[in-house]
Amino acid sequence: MADEPATPNPIWEVDSTNPQLAEKIRGALREVVDPEIGLSVVALGLIREVSISEADARVRMILTTPFCPYGPALIEMARAKAEQAADLPTKIELAAEMWEPSMMEEGAAADWGF
Repeated sequence: MADEPATPNPIWEVDSTNPQLAEKIRGALREVVDPEIGLSVVALGLIREVSISEADARVRMILTTPFCPYGPALIEMARAKAEQAADLPTKIELAAEMWEPSMMEEGAAADWGF
C-alpha cells in the first residue's frame, strides 16, 4: 500500500453511513489545531478515516512527522473532540501513512505557503 498515491480530502466511512454525524465530528475536529503550523488536523488532512459502530467511534489519524513533538497532545485532543461530538467512546488508531502537503484541504496549502 505504500506505493499508492496519497488521497487528499479522504471520504470517511461515516460520511456515507451517517452524514449528519460526520459533519458534527468534522466540525469538532476542526477545533484541534497543530500549534506549530496553525491549521486544524482536518485542514492538514491528518484525519484519514472515521467510522462509527453501535459501541464506539474509530478515528484513523496520521501525524505530519513521525516524531511530531505535539503528537500525543494532538491525538488526545482529537480523541476527546470526536468522542464529544459522536457521544460514543472513541479510539484513535495512529496509521503508518506518511503525511505530505498534497493531503491538505484545498486552499489550506496556500495558507501555509505551498
